[in-house]
Amino acid sequence: MFRFGNPEYLWLFFTMPLLVAIYIYLNIRKRKDVQKMGILSTLKMMMPELSLKRSYLKFWLIFVALCVGILMIARPQFGTKVETVEKEGIELVIAIDVSNSMLARDVSPDRLTRAKQILSRLIDVRKNDKVALIVFAGEAYVQMPLTSDTQSAKIFLNTIDPSLVPVQGTAIGQAISLGMSSFSSDEESSKAMVIITDGEDHEGNATTVAAEAAKEGVMINVVGIGSPDGSPVPSTENGSNFMADNEGNVVVSRLNEQMNTEIARSGEGLYVHADNSNSAIRALEAQLDELETGKSTSLSYSEYDEKFPLMAWILLVILFIEILIYDKKNRLFRNVRLFK
Repeated sequence: MFRFGNPEYLWLFFTMPLLVAIYIYLNIRKRKDVQKMGILSTLKMMMPELSLKRSYLKFWLIFVALCVGILMIARPQFGTKVETVEKEGIELVIAIDVSNSMLARDVSPDRLTRAKQILSRLIDVRKNDKVALIVFAGEAYVQMPLTSDTQSAKIFLNTIDPSLVPVQGTAIGQAISLGMSSFSSDEESSKAMVIITDGEDHEGNATTVAAEAAKEGVMINVVGIGSPDGSPVPSTENGSNFMADNEGNVVVSRLNEQMNTEIARSGEGLYVHADNSNSAIRALEAQLDELETGKSTSLSYSEYDEKFPLMAWILLVILFIEILIYDKKNRLFRNVRLFK
């Protein structure tokens, strides 16, 4: 496995095009200054020992050396030892509502973004759990199957938006059913679902499905996001406008707390209302901590081989070659015509 020990230094690569632009600009200025002294072809005949190609080569050697230097300080590393890591956690399926109503801004910055922030923190806390991601609106889809790689879960979470599910609605019942089939057959690990939704346009079988899940030992927790007073739903085409119904009225989305509470109660779980504080996530963490954990194993790279010395040697060789190249022709190699 490959990684960088200090990946933040890779941002320095964005300065390299600026360096090339400055070099080109200075060469243009130098060319204009030389032209003031006479015709270029005549001046070249007066300076037969001068080689512009050597000057260009020296610049590009320095450019490559800087690139290697950036890679060097970013500390490239290769995983050299794989070991089996044993974890004790639960199996957790996270279902997130991606219907258009989740774009409402009655929580900052909007419901969907706030939901992803909450779930990102939850994933950070539940490092020892196996996690699966489900997205739903009018239909439900598995975004990421059950895995112990929680960092991958966060990457998938960041890619979630309403375009993933074209059919509008809030099919919580279907999301729960899909979540049930996402769990493993391991009977030792406790299993739970976390559903984050505004509950609007809810399809009516969710409480029944949640009760069936509870009978099979799966706890259904619901996080309600939004406000009961509601908020206009921004247009997906233009964030400055709002969606309107067939009669031209602005669509206002309201949190359905009653329905969310009933689903959580049927699923023998917890309902919490998410706002701009962290109280909801703390309550949810405490609820999940009460579940019995089971043991699971996964592979992990425990040792990494530093490639810093290799990059340093490459850098030194490039700089040494650059020093040996003169701007003018070397008398010792007058007959070697590498730079015509």
